[in-house]
Formats: sequence, C-alpha cells, structure tokens
Amino acid sequence: MLGRLLLRYLKPYTWLIVGVLLFQILSVAATLTLPRLNAAIIDDGIAKGDTAFIWSTGGLMLAISLGQIVAAIIATYFAAKAAMRVGRDIRNDVFDKVSAFSEREVSHFGPGSLITRNTNDVQQVQMLAMTGGTMLVSAPLMAGFGIFMALQQDAGLSWLIWAAVITILVVATLVISRMVPLFRTFQVRLDAVNRVLREQLTGIRVVRAFVREPIEEQRFSVANHDIMDVGRRVGTLFITLFPLFMLVLNVTVVGVIWFGAIEVDAGQVQVGTLFAFMQYVGIILSGVLMAAFTTIMIPRAAVSAERIGEVLASESTLTRPEQPVGDFPAPGTVEFRDAAFQYPGAEHGVLEGVTFRADPGETVAIVGSTGAGKTTLVSLIPRLFDVTGGAVLVNGVDVREADLDELWKTIGLVPQRPFLFAGTVASNLRFGREEATDADLWHALEIAQGRDFVAEMEGGLDARISQGGTNVSGGQRQRLAIARAIVHRPRILVFDDSFSALDLTTDARLRQALWRELPDVTKVVVAQRVSTITDADRIVVLEDGRVVGVGRHDELVETCQTYREIVESQLGVEAQA
Repeated sequence: MLGRLLLRYLKPYTWLIVGVLLFQILSVAATLTLPRLNAAIIDDGIAKGDTAFIWSTGGLMLAISLGQIVAAIIATYFAAKAAMRVGRDIRNDVFDKVSAFSEREVSHFGPGSLITRNTNDVQQVQMLAMTGGTMLVSAPLMAGFGIFMALQQDAGLSWLIWAAVITILVVATLVISRMVPLFRTFQVRLDAVNRVLREQLTGIRVVRAFVREPIEEQRFSVANHDIMDVGRRVGTLFITLFPLFMLVLNVTVVGVIWFGAIEVDAGQVQVGTLFAFMQYVGIILSGVLMAAFTTIMIPRAAVSAERIGEVLASESTLTRPEQPVGDFPAPGTVEFRDAAFQYPGAEHGVLEGVTFRADPGETVAIVGSTGAGKTTLVSLIPRLFDVTGGAVLVNGVDVREADLDELWKTIGLVPQRPFLFAGTVASNLRFGREEATDADLWHALEIAQGRDFVAEMEGGLDARISQGGTNVSGGQRQRLAIARAIVHRPRILVFDDSFSALDLTTDARLRQALWRELPDVTKVVVAQRVSTITDADRIVVLEDGRVVGVGRHDELVETCQTYREIVESQLGVEAQA
C-alpha cells in the first residue's frame, strides 16, 4: 500500500525526483572523493615534503567540499518540495473523498479517526517521502560505492566491512520487526485519544452539568497512558539501536587500526591508504546507519498509508448515477413510495412502507413518538441515506437518479442540531448562496425572527460567530440556521424539529412569516409540539417506522388513535375541539 500510494502521488513530480537523484549522486561522489585526496596528501605530499602539492590538493578538496554542500542543499530542497506537494495532494484527495461520504461511512470510520488519518497519518507518509529523497537515496549510494572505493584501497581488510554491515542489518531487522505492530497500535490509540478529547470538548456542558469532570479526567488519563505506554516501548526499541550501531562502528574502527597497523608495519599498505580506508569504513557504516534509522520510519508510514488507503478505497453508498437527471419535471414535489430503510446490521428496519406526497407550496408535518423514525425519514429527502426499499422522489425524480448537486440546490435543510461555522453572521447566512445581498440576509432574518438580536450584536451582519455557534444561545442558533436555509432560496424546505428551542410566541410568528413570505415553497416539518403543526396541509403520523395516519389535524384527532394520544398528552382533551 505504501509503495502504491507514493508512486501514485510522486508520479506528477518526476522532474523533482530526477533532480533529487542527480544532486544526491553528485553529493555522494564528492564525499567519496575526499578520502582518496586525503590519502594522496599524506602519502605524496607530507611524506615527500611537497608543499605545492599539499596546497593544490587541499584547495581541490575545499572546492569539492563546497560543491558537496551545494549539491546536498539542492537535493534536500527538491526532496522537501516533492514531499510537501505529496502531502498536500493526499490531504486534498482524502478531504474530497470524505466530503462525498454518506452518514454511514462517516459513522463507520468515526470523525476523530478521519481527522487523524488526514493529519497525523498524512504527515507520516510525507516525512517518509522527505527522508526517502535524502537519506534513503544517499545512504545506499554511500554504502555501495564506499565499499567499492574501500576495496580499492585495501582488499585484505574487506572482511571487517562485511562483518560490520551484516551485524548492523541483523540488529536493525530484529528491532524493526518488533516495531511494526507497535506502530499500528500507536495509531489506533492516537485515534482513541482524539475521540475522547473531541467528545469532552463537544460535550463540556453535559460533563459539567452532571459533575463528571473527575470521571472524564480519568477516562482521558487512561487513553493518554495507553498511548504513552506504546510510545515508550517504541522509544525503548529506537534508542537501543544507536548504542548498538556505535558499538559496531567503534569495534570495526579498532579492528581496522589493529590489523591495518600490522599491514603498515609489514610494508604492505601506506599510512595514507590506511587512513583513507578508515574514512571509507566510516562512510560505509554511516550510510548503513542512516539507511537503518530511516528504515525505521517505513513501518509507521506503511501503517499510516494503509489507513489512508482504507479511506481512499471506500466508496460512498451515495453513488452518483451514470446519467444523472438534472431537469426536474415536477419542481417542489416530495413523494415517498412504499419507502423502507434499515441500518446495516440492524435486525429491524427503521422505516417500512412509508407512502405520502407533498405538492408545491404545501406544508406536510411529520409527527410521532421518540424513535418513530422521523429524522431518518426526512434525511432520505436530500439523500443523506439511500432507501433500502421503495423509492423517494423529489421534484418528480427518484433521488438515486438525480444529479446530486442540482438536487441539493433545490432543498434547504435545517437539521435537528443546527451547526454554525466560525466566521460572521453574514458568512454563515451566505453559506448556500454567496451572491446574496445584505438586503436578502436581513429579509431572511426577519422571516426567521432573528433580525432584532442580530441588529443588537456588535457589528450586525459582521458580528463574529465562534465554531459551532457557541457564542449565541440555542434559540438564536436555530433561527440563524433557519435564515441560512431561506437565503439559499430552495424549492423545498425541510425542518427537522427546528422549532423546539423557540418559545410558543416566536414559534407562531416564525411559522406565520414562513407561510406568508414563502407561499410557493414546499415545507416538510418534523415537530414534537402539536401546536406547531395544527395548521399544516397534511400531517403524517409515524409509529415504529410505519405510517398510521395521514390527514389534517381535525381529521386525525377523530380517526387516528396515536395522534389523539399525542394531542391529549400535550394540549389536553379540551384542545381537541
């Protein structure tokens, strides 16, 4: 997975990869040339007292060193540029994929895990791409060509090099093989920390209301200690590598000096050649060390690439049709035809056999007890889910055959839990129609009964809104969400229990303004309060996911036992008249 992912995202930047390879080769070539020139200075310059040769060769070494530095900087620049672009492209693709997910896919992965995959996991792959363009390229070149150059200096001591290299590779393999499962566990526990923290920040009011701070602190502490434990074990393995590698390096150097001194004493090797061989041994083992340390990053990046690949390979259940319908024959209509829905793995369906129709300009109310399936039903209209049976037609077209972008343009959804984005009142209201004028925004606020409190806010339409709308009350947040849907100018407005945070007076004024100002807009209203829906053109009564009554308020009071019980529980027997 890691190889396929890097190949896929590095392919557009082949010119950068070629640049990295070219300048890394130049940098390594310069590095490997220096020991030989150093040996020449010792054997041919110092030993013979040739000062001119020492100066000329030293100047050449200085020039090569400067060239090596420049080549290394350029190679690192190209590698960093390629890695940053790869990270950017992966994040864009993951974001686009997640944006197309239905509620089912988002629930499957979890918001916290999706955030981790698009941040920490992408960063791990990006870091590997960066180090791969520097250390993983230069290290094999240094080790391979270093061995070749060292053998030219003294082939008799080559066994020391092979013994050191094999020892380092064996140690690295044993340690890295133990790190792979730990890295996988680390990412899973990082998801858990993010999930717990996200829940606590989102539900801070509930936590404080029930005095759960000590329990939640303990819960976070457990998740935090879990990830610390895995991180400590990874760190322990990691820090054992460096002392072991240094031990091998130092033992090898001692061996070179010991056995090399014997050869020098026998006149088989010159002192300069022995020093050059020692330098090549250092270069070779440094290359192996760099490759080993960089290789440690591969298992973690592989785990991260696998997690990213799971997201990119997941197909949304909201598949777009091959020939989407963009021209709607009956704008503003909503029709359920024997619709059914069942969550994956559930024993029983949430909805079954739902049939009703809303014509343009009509107000259709959905009412029922808690758990009757009201929210699931209205979620089928904008195709947040797909029906598992029957069909849902919007604007005269089955939503599974409609062009999703065109479908969503005709629908204004006010969810049960309205969400506002960080920005201003105006930026939130223009969320669905950026070209809306200030006059349009004030008109929508007037309909939603939000003009007065917005006018009192510092800055008016330019007043700041914090993430989630936490700096405004629940009722204000709900009215701003309603105004946002109105600014969108939809043909169909869907209110999922959107009036529950409003007092009865504001509720009544808002509904009157909606009916008066938007007479041609179809309105589908989920409500808990009967007073909100008594004037609806049609009321659909749900019980255990089935339609048990359809009609006007007066008719249902007489004919539907379930609706009559709801009315009696809220308005009393006298309200039936």
